[in-house]
Amino acid sequence: MPAVDVRPLTAVDDALRAELLACWVDVTNAGGAVGFVPPVTDADVAPVLDRLLEGVASGRDVLCLLAEDGATAGFAVLVGSSSPLRRHWATVLRVQVHPSRQGTGLGRALMEGVHRIAAGRGWEFLSLSARGGTGVDGFYRALGYTEVGRLPGAVRVAPGDDRDEVLLARPL
Repeated sequence: MPAVDVRPLTAVDDALRAELLACWVDVTNAGGAVGFVPPVTDADVAPVLDRLLEGVASGRDVLCLLAEDGATAGFAVLVGSSSPLRRHWATVLRVQVHPSRQGTGLGRALMEGVHRIAAGRGWEFLSLSARGGTGVDGFYRALGYTEVGRLPGAVRVAPGDDRDEVLLARPL
């Protein structure tokens, strides 16, 4: 059985950045709902990845790196709130497992790691959003998330194809 690990990182070197970028592009181009609509290139995703990594480098946010047998298999980011009233909450962003490794339980392993890391940092609740029409909200419900709202038509996938943004939350 492969060794699976989810570990928190607050620093990312150039080699890992390149792996994260390749993963995000591949996930998007395989149809994953992680902030873009396919097709995308490295040039499309890189500025968004770099903004995400700025939050990680600041210490406010945490990169949760999924590795299988030591190789990068996916990631998610925990984003802390800058509001003093919401410091017990974090938002989960960009949850993804590389397409070549999907269907093997790694998504569940990644999210269990995200929950462990968040609890270890003192966060008590997590929120995330999912693109409607993908069925991924069912995955999150199976992990203990509850739908707390929808933003109708908030995600424009293509002209005439607007999807709800499904808002979900989970206590830790």
